[in-house]
Amino acid sequence: MPVLQASTLVVKIPPSEILREVERVGVDPASLPIFYRKSDFIALKIYDVLAPAANIIKQELLSAGADAAVHRNVINCKVERSDVVVFGTAAQLEKVASKLEAMNYWALPEVASEIKRFLKRERLLLKVKDKTLDLTDRVLLMGILNVTPDSFYAGSRVGEVEAAVARAMEMVEEGADIIDVGGESTRPGAQPVSLQEELRRVIPVIKELRKRTDVLISVDTYKAEVAKAAIEEGADIVNDISGLRFDPAMAEVLARSDVAVVIMHIKGTPRDMQKNPYYENLLKELLFYFRERISFAEEAGIDRERIIIDPGIGFGKRFEDNLEILRNIEAFKSFTRPVLIGHSRKSFLGIILNSPPEERLEGTLVVTAYVAFKGASILRVHDVKENLRAIKVARAIANA
Repeated sequence: MPVLQASTLVVKIPPSEILREVERVGVDPASLPIFYRKSDFIALKIYDVLAPAANIIKQELLSAGADAAVHRNVINCKVERSDVVVFGTAAQLEKVASKLEAMNYWALPEVASEIKRFLKRERLLLKVKDKTLDLTDRVLLMGILNVTPDSFYAGSRVGEVEAAVARAMEMVEEGADIIDVGGESTRPGAQPVSLQEELRRVIPVIKELRKRTDVLISVDTYKAEVAKAAIEEGADIVNDISGLRFDPAMAEVLARSDVAVVIMHIKGTPRDMQKNPYYENLLKELLFYFRERISFAEEAGIDRERIIIDPGIGFGKRFEDNLEILRNIEAFKSFTRPVLIGHSRKSFLGIILNSPPEERLEGTLVVTAYVAFKGASILRVHDVKENLRAIKVARAIANA
């Protein structure tokens, strides 16, 4: 057996560093794209595949040098359907998708199309009025402006118009890309406010803020009349916690405008959402929810490029649900839409830290750095300056 020289050393290369290390070896630069396709290891989950199709997918992957995990009874078709977890490099998946595309049965062309769509790695573009923002490698900060007396974090509450605008301008100076103006608390157990009261709280603030800054303004509402009035006063985004479900007129208002929209997932309403929420399969339920909601919005006349999705941290979620969402940011990126995460000072951090909202900044910053690294596009936060610093460090590491 040959003896390694004293200077020889074998080390494991993290996936993110493979191409960098290949380049350092001194290969021909023209070959880098080839190595990229061969080294870019990808795992995809395909839900609810017919058993015969699952068998074919697995066999085609094996023949390409890749693999797939399927239900143990797929081989004898004792189950009708199975989820399929696919493992392989980009090159292997491209090859298999091309073969599946030609098999016009058991929805295999649809599977092939979805795999190819994922492999295209389209740029992440968001249309907001006459602007197109490229969020492929960018994270936006949405500063929270609660024009309410009862939001869960007292430090975010502001009263009259001048105080609210002053706080908003302070967040703009600190680096906020978006100011999210809300006139109704959506904390667990919160009671709804009347349409007139919500209009009284938010519209004067948006009107005055629009005069003072070009920063994007978001209105946090699920009421169509509030959204309509806010858009008329210059709002750029409607942040609807209900995912266009609480007010039937909301989709029509948005379709007639050119603003962006945040479609959030919530189970129940703010009044009852934390009363024993339960999920058989959290991730699957959220992903199918967003597929249906995006389709609904498009059919209503809302351009896909204007849609942002928000999995709804703390909105009808248990402690463990919130953590599962944060671990799986990449799954929500499958829709090629910006993912918004609203984690700032929320109760799941209080459980971890055993602390009230006023003492959850450090926990918030850890989550901010983590989800920025994992690919979230917009972070809704109370503390703009501190979160911006956390993002800068996370991005510096990711892009070094």
